[in-house]
Amino acid sequence: MTAAAIRPVAIKIDEEIRARVKRLADARHRTAHWLMREAITQYVEREEKREAFRQDTLKAWEEYRNT
Repeated sequence: MTAAAIRPVAIKIDEEIRARVKRLADARHRTAHWLMREAITQYVEREEKREAFRQDTLKAWEEYRNT
């Protein structure tokens, strides 16, 4: 990924979550920014796999119904 492809995004989180992210980032010797990017990346990858599985299931069900 090139630097030009990265766009800043703002999210609003409450102070409690912000503090928890900061504590965890400090414990992992990472920045809060890194931790949030990693969390979002893992979530998106997991949900993409779940959606692909769901689509495969729906396709298989439709094929079954048509036979």
